[in-house]
Amino acid sequence: MKILFKNVHAVDPTQGLDCVTNILTENESIAYIGSEEKSADRVIDGKGRLVAMPGLFDMHVHFRDPGLTHKEDILTGAAAAKAGGFTGVACMPNTKPPIDSPELVRYVFDKAEQTGIRVIPYACVTKGMEGRELCDYEALKKAGIVAISDDGKPVKNAELMRQALEQTNANGLILTSHCEDLDIINGGIINKGEVSEKLGVRGMDRASEDSITAREITLAASCDARVHICHVSTYGSVNIIRAAKREGVKVTCETAPHYFTYTDEKLLSRDADYRMSPPLRTERDRKAVEEAVLDGTIDCIITDHAPHTAEEKADFEKAPNGVVGLETSLAVTLTQLYHTGKMSLSRIAEVMSVNPRKIMGLPLSEIKVGSEADLCIFDPDAEWVVEPEKLHSRSKNSVFKGERLKGRNLYTVCRGKIVFEAEG
Repeated sequence: MKILFKNVHAVDPTQGLDCVTNILTENESIAYIGSEEKSADRVIDGKGRLVAMPGLFDMHVHFRDPGLTHKEDILTGAAAAKAGGFTGVACMPNTKPPIDSPELVRYVFDKAEQTGIRVIPYACVTKGMEGRELCDYEALKKAGIVAISDDGKPVKNAELMRQALEQTNANGLILTSHCEDLDIINGGIINKGEVSEKLGVRGMDRASEDSITAREITLAASCDARVHICHVSTYGSVNIIRAAKREGVKVTCETAPHYFTYTDEKLLSRDADYRMSPPLRTERDRKAVEEAVLDGTIDCIITDHAPHTAEEKADFEKAPNGVVGLETSLAVTLTQLYHTGKMSLSRIAEVMSVNPRKIMGLPLSEIKVGSEADLCIFDPDAEWVVEPEKLHSRSKNSVFKGERLKGRNLYTVCRGKIVFEAEG
């Protein structure tokens, strides 16, 4: 099938592309880019207002499959991803059981074939995510794994973590770390500070994140290995990472839109939908995270899409941490960074499409003739209100519920097929 995306603003930093043009896809590939109006089975006219960007990639999501599918599964998670403009995601392994064997890796890959996009599993750093024994990385790599993490349950033993980094350095996997010292957190549920004191709840000291960030960087530097720091939320971690990059340490990192949008004052509502791990922090932290995204210290924007049921989120103090975000990530980034003049569309493509794939060693999505047709096509000026009940995720715990956002994905194209088309 031939599809012509006519008069679209094509943006691809890997090709130096930033202009209004026509893009013709044929079967799975991009067949033509230029000013000519080619014949096609279907024509979608962007009228110069729609933006075509390489398909987005989120390297940090939780699809809860296997074992916790009452919250989300691979099919519903992928539906949310497609609605958000993502043609690929990488799923964290803290499922039930944890993904620590080739058999479980194959389970995810097999189920992902039904989604129309690429769903790539992480595997665990340690068996059962118990922090005692390293997994068999060679066997996991043969099964298709490119990255490992004990996300949500950081490796407590520093020597075991160093050994893991040493092994991944040798076999080419990337290790990503959820940097929180659970002993320091000690039952805290929100950021430790004025808001936690006002609410009378136990707080999560920022030292929990900063100390493990520093540890991972030190361990990686000791064996000249790569390490990726998950969901950066503090000004301390930003400064530690920035300094390490200047010194040539092979560290990359990510953050999520809620960390450069909100502060812990949202928790004054005692609504558990604003609870995640790491937590929303102070305005100083929010500004530091935003600045780090803008200056390139933070390499990519992810969602840490973490679905939980309404029943689980009903009790503010007992609810699990986590929020969904795949369907709002692009829109929030456009609202907060593009429409404020702080970040160009080309830079947004870098942090939401190019860099995550580079970090994971995956083929890039590119807007060029002969490349696989892998596109996110959105209206940067479309305004909409986030209504959780309309989200495609099985769970509705959105931190951006009720927000009016500017920018909305309209078409997601993966391997030349339109796998998502917005209603209306």
